[in-house]
Amino acid sequence: MLAFERREAIVKQISIEEKVLVSDLSKQFDVSEETIRRDLEKLEKEGVVSRTHGGATLIKQKSPDIPYITRNSLNKNLKVKIAQKVLDLIPDGATLMVDASSTVFEALNCLKDTKTNLSVITNSIDILSSFLSSDLQLISTGGTLQKHSQSMVGSTTEMTLQRYNVDFGIFSCRSLSLINGVMDSNEPESEVKKSMSERSTKVILLVDSTKFDTESFINVFSLADIDYLITDKKPSQTWIDSCTEKNIQLIY
Repeated sequence: MLAFERREAIVKQISIEEKVLVSDLSKQFDVSEETIRRDLEKLEKEGVVSRTHGGATLIKQKSPDIPYITRNSLNKNLKVKIAQKVLDLIPDGATLMVDASSTVFEALNCLKDTKTNLSVITNSIDILSSFLSSDLQLISTGGTLQKHSQSMVGSTTEMTLQRYNVDFGIFSCRSLSLINGVMDSNEPESEVKKSMSERSTKVILLVDSTKFDTESFINVFSLADIDYLITDKKPSQTWIDSCTEKNIQLIY
């Protein structure tokens, strides 16, 4: 197992157990404890874990911009559960704009096998490469590559988006708040999401329950801009009332 594969496995484990021990991981992956400490040190620098005496715990509070390969491993089961709920909203022949989030990736993974004649405009390198052989009609925004997020951003991306009008924009985010709405931690990506939402007739937000009532650095768009809010379990009554008030269809 390569080092990055081992760190992905550690992230998956800690996202479930919330705490891991160096000694246990050393035995599990058959490497030295010093190797595991280096793995945890790297994950701590990425803002995924907080190291403790003898191990590490998952960071749940307001989070920095975590690399895509790490984000893709967090709460994987919730993302798949949420993604499957998109199927009833998207008809054959729909046009979509989708961001570079890992949850949206899972949604497209479901859609490609169940819907026909979909056109997808995206700034995600991972989506473009992973679905190259699918029946999806893929349109790249172009732009400046952000390697850590595997996304394209900048003026070229923005200019491309202004050429299109689509049926649905499908997005995820880092945080969701009743006061500040949809938030993220990466400013260039946030600008792309905002532009995509403005070119979409309907906006679909996919967000797991761990992101409700949390805060991130940048406001992307308001709750009033959302048409469908899809999550993995029933939110609080306050959220239900707010969605009703703002005419947001809540799906869980």
